[in-house]
Amino acid sequence: MKRIYNATLYSIRGIRYGVMHEAAVREEAMLLIAGLILGLFVAPSVGWYVIIVGSLLVLLAVEFLNTAIEKLADHVTPDHHTEIGRIKDYGSAAVFCGICLAGFTWLAALVVRLGLI
Repeated sequence: MKRIYNATLYSIRGIRYGVMHEAAVREEAMLLIAGLILGLFVAPSVGWYVIIVGSLLVLLAVEFLNTAIEKLADHVTPDHHTEIGRIKDYGSAAVFCGICLAGFTWLAALVVRLGLI
């Protein structure tokens, strides 16, 4: 039980630090908060609500992983390095995929909500 308690504290600390110090994390956290509210009006059903909010949670998780990769890479070598740059680009591509997933999911929910299909 103590391990779960400590893991929860570490997670909360990571979320707090990310929101306070990383603009991309802060923006996506605000998007999640807005999505929690807006999703109540966009989602055609409870299942859709879980899916669209879940897509924003996945996006935020991918952003945290990308931020961790970037911070670790900068710690290893603050100098420009071609391979490190490529690794950072992979992380950025993962975030882009998360953005596309969230966008497509929200668009699909809106199309169903409006009865377009």
